[in-house]
Amino acid sequence: MQQRIRYRAALGRDAADQAEVFHHAVMQGAAGRYTLAQREAWVSALPREASAWLARQALYATLVAECDGHCVGFVELDTSEGRIETLYVWPSLGRRGIATQLLELAEQRLHEQGMTRLRIEASLVLADALERRGWQRVGDEWVERQGESLPRVGLVKALGGIPLGGTPLGEGAPRGIPLDEGSPREASRGKTPHDE
Repeated sequence: MQQRIRYRAALGRDAADQAEVFHHAVMQGAAGRYTLAQREAWVSALPREASAWLARQALYATLVAECDGHCVGFVELDTSEGRIETLYVWPSLGRRGIATQLLELAEQRLHEQGMTRLRIEASLVLADALERRGWQRVGDEWVERQGESLPRVGLVKALGGIPLGGTPLGEGAPRGIPLDEGSPREASRGKTPHDE
């Protein structure tokens, strides 16, 4: 399966797949850590419509994992803040390195843009894995969606061999796999609710 995965910048045609990946990643993939009511509230934060995800592509740099012509995972980046907005992978493709590769590409892109630190508010599903990858927990918080409280974890990671204290550790960061460049993203005028 991994050899069939291609990583690239999101295209407008990926938006409908992103909506489905998000929905299924939350409803199925997060079932072990969140109640049904919490997951239903979580997915209600964003419409299950391509137009909502196309609008997000205009707001956030989005990298996708593509398999057989379909987006099966994605990461959204707030490049001005050095922040990962979202990271989702189709649940049946979990634990195959797709999220890890998307994270590495995100880290590479942000480092190349001069960021020295990356942050995320991660779900309970993702937080432990990020800590194993060297992210540092900076706090726990709760976000409310549709009257349900959802726990999440704030994490940060130094980029480019510079620890969070600011002293360089070595000669730059390891390079990730080159990102296949797609055509320019289609612009959208609308905005969607900020979900994480």
